[in-house]
Amino acid sequence: MLSQGDIYAIVSGFFWSFSVILMRISGFSIPPLPLTFFKSFVAILGFAVTLLFVGGPLFPSYEGMTWLRLVASAVLGISIADTMFAAALNRLGASLQALADCIYAPAMACVGFLMFGEGLSAWELIGGALVVSGVFVGMVRTAEVRNPKDLVFGTLLAAGAHIIMAVGILMVRDIFREGSLVWIAGFRFLIATAALALFAVLKGQRKELFLGFHRRDIWKHSIPMALLGPFLATLFWIAGFKYETVGRAAIYNQMSTVFIILLAWLILKERMTLRKTLGVLLAIAGAVLVGLGS
Repeated sequence: MLSQGDIYAIVSGFFWSFSVILMRISGFSIPPLPLTFFKSFVAILGFAVTLLFVGGPLFPSYEGMTWLRLVASAVLGISIADTMFAAALNRLGASLQALADCIYAPAMACVGFLMFGEGLSAWELIGGALVVSGVFVGMVRTAEVRNPKDLVFGTLLAAGAHIIMAVGILMVRDIFREGSLVWIAGFRFLIATAALALFAVLKGQRKELFLGFHRRDIWKHSIPMALLGPFLATLFWIAGFKYETVGRAAIYNQMSTVFIILLAWLILKERMTLRKTLGVLLAIAGAVLVGLGS
């Protein structure tokens, strides 16, 4: 039976899949850095409005090390990892990106084991292995990939993004398990956006940084992308880890692979090959085994 945390994890993957499709469309017009800056800024507004309704202290009384961990978590998990994710998406296309993202669940499980000693049952390990096998079955160059180097580099970017993301979110799990999900998520995006702005200034890319704000012609894609992904998906993503073990929540998050590939086929008209289909079926089978084995 699905727990509260399981449901949150699945819903997060559902919202994230729609956001990725819109990110792919927006990425045709906006480079990774300004796109990440734009969606993070919109997410901050969403968290700020939500915080007005749910209430809570504006500045919680955390110790210095807690603040430092939150800042490091934001820079790693959002500033760096999200920019790497957007760069991988531009190289791979949505469906291959989804298959490359299969590294997410094992990355979360491994980091969870190293940080907290959390293990998985035999059925959950088998299910996770089936999900990961989608990478080996489905990763082949398609029309969306411009050259062979993009396939390799894009896959490495996607894998690296999820490993960094895992470290970034799990290093503050004890904080959001005790504090306000909305406040912590909003603060992380605030710090991440400031870090992106600082990086752009140091690199002499201040004008390019605000490209997402100037391109009003794609707001119909970029604003829903930011609200569905960085805002809503992040809230449910963190909630999943708050109420469930790391490995189990991560495997249910991985169902976004299925959603993204199907949406890429329906909306972006990306080709649904036999290998992609097998990857989707393996991901579904893995998620079912996780549910049955718990």
